Amino acid sequence: MKKTKKLSKRAGIILFLLIQTMERATAQSAAGIDQATAEVTSYIDPVSNLIIAVGAVVGLIGGIRVYIKWQSGD
Repeated sequence: MKKTKKLSKRAGIILFLLIQTMERATAQSAAGIDQATAEVTSYIDPVSNLIIAVGAVVGLIGGIRVYIKWQSGD
């Protein structure tokens, strides 16, 4: 009987510590995910402007190539 109570008490303590550790890890993970989301959203506007600029340059180069081929009779 004493062994069972002692084992039960140890199991309860271990379970409590495990739950506390999991709660801390979950809280840290959530904070990390929130921070990463904030950093990624801060890059959206500059990256979209860069993509538009690259697309404009590619479009101009393509237009010039087509014009040159058109003028040469290809």
